[in-house]
Amino acid sequence: MFAVIKTGGRQYRVVPDDVLEIGKIAGDVGTIVQLGEVLVVGGETPVLGMPTVAGATVAAEVLQHKRGPKVIAFKKRRRKNSRRKRGYRDELTVLRITEILTDNAKPTIGPRPKKEKVAAAPTEDAA
Repeated sequence: MFAVIKTGGRQYRVVPDDVLEIGKIAGDVGTIVQLGEVLVVGGETPVLGMPTVAGATVAAEVLQHKRGPKVIAFKKRRRKNSRRKRGYRDELTVLRITEILTDNAKPTIGPRPKKEKVAAAPTEDAA
């Protein structure tokens, strides 16, 4: 099963366990967010939305908030002693799609537990 979602003015085709970077959305790292603008739910019998599929959502776990690569806009006007250099970095959110829900269903899969680092036990040297 797949879905086509719209967020941040862009459309994404997603399946469960996909990891994707989208424009920044609200949500703490490790929480489950629901994306409500589902345009298509596909499978054996695809459902097209007019404009969205009623009662369909996509549940996703927030993995990380980060910034994208630096983009530099440099303008120079020749022989005018004029130039301008501006740069920016997009704010991004990394998501893992957990499940595709239809018929106003609630997410059944919670956030995955974080792997704990196992510290090596100190060894005592007997002299």
